[in-house]
Amino acid sequence: MDDARAPAVIAAALERCAAALVERCDGLVALCIGTDRSIGDALGPLIGSRLHAAFGEGITVLGTLDKPVHAGNLEEALAWMGRAFRRPLVVAVDACLGRAESVGMLTVGPGSLRPGAGVSKSLPAAGDVYLTGVVNVGGFMEYFVLQNTRLSLVMRMAHVAAAGLEQGLRAVLARRAAALHGM
Repeated sequence: MDDARAPAVIAAALERCAAALVERCDGLVALCIGTDRSIGDALGPLIGSRLHAAFGEGITVLGTLDKPVHAGNLEEALAWMGRAFRRPLVVAVDACLGRAESVGMLTVGPGSLRPGAGVSKSLPAAGDVYLTGVVNVGGFMEYFVLQNTRLSLVMRMAHVAAAGLEQGLRAVLARRAAALHGM
C-alpha cells in the first residue's frame, strides 16, 4: 500500500481479472461493502465515495459513505443489480481482517468475496472481481477490533485502492467501448 506503484498494480490486476468478462457484460458495477459506523469496516464506503465522485457515467457505484451497502441491505443491493442488468461485471470491495504481517495489504483477484466472513456473518457471495483490504488483525473479538482500527490506515488504504480502481475501471470501460464498436 505504501508503494507508489500500488495504484498501477491494482489497475493492472483489475484489467487482467476483467478481461474475459468485459465483452459480455451489460454494465459495470463497483459494489463497495461496509459501513461508516465502524472505522475498520468503512474501507468499502470510503472507496465507493471516491469512485462515485470520479465517475459521472459508465460505472454504477453502490456503497458510499452517504448510502452504504452493508449486512442489512446487501441482499437488496444484489437484487437491484439483478433487475437493473442482465449480466453486470461486478467489482466487489470490502475490508477484511487478517494476520498482523498482512495489515495494510490490498488484494485484487478473480471471483467473488464473502462479506462478513471475518465477523462470522453468513451473507451471499458478491462480485466477479474482488478487492479486499486487510485493515486489522483477526481471530479474537472481531467487532471490537474493527471499531478500534486506525483511521489513518483505512484512509490511506482507501486512497490507494480508489486510485487503482479508478485507473483500472477506466481501462475496462475503454475495452468495453471498443468491443461494443467492433474495434
